[in-house]
Amino acid sequence: MFGKARQGAAAYAQVGIDSGVLAASPHQLIVMLFEGALLAIDTAASHMRSGDMEGKGHSISRAIEIVSSGLAASLDTNRGGEIAHNLAALYNYIGRQLVAANINNDPVPLEEARRLLQQLKEAWSEIAHAPRLAAVNAVNAVNAVTTGA
Repeated sequence: MFGKARQGAAAYAQVGIDSGVLAASPHQLIVMLFEGALLAIDTAASHMRSGDMEGKGHSISRAIEIVSSGLAASLDTNRGGEIAHNLAALYNYIGRQLVAANINNDPVPLEEARRLLQQLKEAWSEIAHAPRLAAVNAVNAVNAVTTGA
C-alpha cells in the first residue's frame, strides 16, 4: 500500500540531492562527502547497538566507500603537497578503523573514525564559508589532526 508512496518520496529526495550536488562548489561537495560518511557511521553505530549485523556491515561499507572513493580519490597529491599526503594517510587510517569496527563489532574504532571525520568536516566547512581566513585555520586543523596535537 505504501510502496509507491515511499518510492516517490525516495525519488523526490534523490532529486533534491542531485540538485544540491549540481549547485555546490567544490568545497561544498567535499563537505557533502563528509556528511554522507558521518551519516553512514551514525547509522552503522545504531545497527551495531540493535544487533543488526547486515545493516551495520552495509553502513560501514558505505562509509568506507565515501572515504576511499570520494574523499581520498579527490586528493591531488601532486598539487596538494604535504597536506594532501597527510590527508591521504589519515583517510587510510580512518578506513582501517572502519574495517576494524566492522570485523570486531567494536564501536570504539567506529567512534574514532567519526571523531576524525567530524573535525575534518568542520575545517572544510570553514573553507567553504570564508575561503581566505578559513584556509589558514583549515590547514592548522588538518595538521593538528594528522600530527595528533
